[in-house]
Amino acid sequence: MELSQRKKYWKENLKYLSILLTIWFLVSYGFGILLVDELNTIRLGGFKLGFWFAQQGSIYVFVLLIFVYVRLMNKLDKKYKVNE
Repeated sequence: MELSQRKKYWKENLKYLSILLTIWFLVSYGFGILLVDELNTIRLGGFKLGFWFAQQGSIYVFVLLIFVYVRLMNKLDKKYKVNE
């Protein structure tokens, strides 16, 4: 792979990481800590939504983000022909 292609590949990889980490930060810190009082007015399965995000929701989202990242990277690898 040429140097310019490597830079493009790495730039796209960093873009994906930035977006996914921003989502993870919003869910874990934003929903679990900053917006917990507002979210606690809503109930999900008998639990307050802010509590749910702090205890379980952020973990579910994090696992989902891992699968999304794997899918995006597989597509990126095929695009730049570095797949296995």
